[in-house]
Amino acid sequence: MEPVPSELREGEAEERSETKTTRRETLETGSPPRRGPSPPLLILVRAPRRHRRDPLPILLKKPLRPRLWTVEELALYNGTEEGLPILLGILGSVFDVTKGRSHYGPGGGYHHFAGRDASRAFVSEIFQEVYNERYIFVGKLVGRYYDSQGNPTKYLKGVEAKAKRGAQLLEKQKIEEARIPSCNSRWSQQEGGKVWCDAGYPRLVKRPADIALTGKISQRCACLKEEELGRPGLEVYKECDYLSTSCKV
Repeated sequence: MEPVPSELREGEAEERSETKTTRRETLETGSPPRRGPSPPLLILVRAPRRHRRDPLPILLKKPLRPRLWTVEELALYNGTEEGLPILLGILGSVFDVTKGRSHYGPGGGYHHFAGRDASRAFVSEIFQEVYNERYIFVGKLVGRYYDSQGNPTKYLKGVEAKAKRGAQLLEKQKIEEARIPSCNSRWSQQEGGKVWCDAGYPRLVKRPADIALTGKISQRCACLKEEELGRPGLEVYKECDYLSTSCKV
């Protein structure tokens, strides 16, 4: 018998060693080890849940960067899935409002606005809340206000012009209302409602800024001097004398 070259003996020994290692790793892990380049590392974390049943692993994500969103994509970020940010759109601009989860998450007063465009609340408290709290801008919603390239539509330009006009009227209205004091008011189940003026006469006054922005008539009770009662647009309370200082409502 010819002697086996030392190179072959060494190769066989190395192969047997690798085979033993493979079997050992298979027994320990339940699957054979991977060969070749290692796959990219994917980090999973489990989001805390109120109920321990069916915990859902989610990807550990970096802060969202501004991008274009579709309606379907935005709907996924409505606060019902813990661990995902809560997004909200206003006039096509999308904001991350996660830090306001108590308002925009399930059970919050503004939850029904989360995960969609809340432009119908443009002149309400939610619009002021989003900008006053300086929520993070994360992109634009493709649709009514922005096209597929992220450019503003004619509709958005029209809304912005209307909003600018409304802001001017609102500032004028604030100055006017600061000059003319509001009525005192009281309500009880026994006596009903009552408004009165310590100085002047109660009148219903239209609020032009609210009308311009919402299209709905809005009024407040103001106390006017006698020489001001001839101004146009003033309304006397029903069943109230012209020069009465108090009226039932």
